[in-house]
Amino acid sequence: MSEETNLKIGVNNELMRERKRWGFFGIPWTFTKYILTEKKIIIQKGLLRSTENEILMYRVTDMELSRTLFQKMFGIGTLTVYSHDKTNPTLEIKNIKHVREFKDTLSDAVEKDRIRMKMRQSEIVDGAYDFNDHHGDDMDF
Repeated sequence: MSEETNLKIGVNNELMRERKRWGFFGIPWTFTKYILTEKKIIIQKGLLRSTENEILMYRVTDMELSRTLFQKMFGIGTLTVYSHDKTNPTLEIKNIKHVREFKDTLSDAVEKDRIRMKMRQSEIVDGAYDFNDHHGDDMDF
């Protein structure tokens, strides 16, 4: 089995799906979903008025996992994702159940997408890579 098929791929190339939970007791009484695919993080919010936003995997630069005492008690956590995305440069994925698994899956997907895009970390960190002006043949969205 190739390295690329090691990730569990579900419907619509989903790697993982989590739902924001209510702060106490970890109950999913919110209308926010976080979906990881091979190429992007999708954030869906709302009930009466829905919005959907996405961050392309290769734009993610760093992530931080944190858990308060209450989050530890109820088995939830928060993952902060830092990126070069214009609308979500800092995305807080709050109060999700499988926060460590979500972080590990995201980290693997980011690395695989950077390899696919033939990008080095220094191109992202140093700002040498211009996300808006690159029109190379290796980019297939």
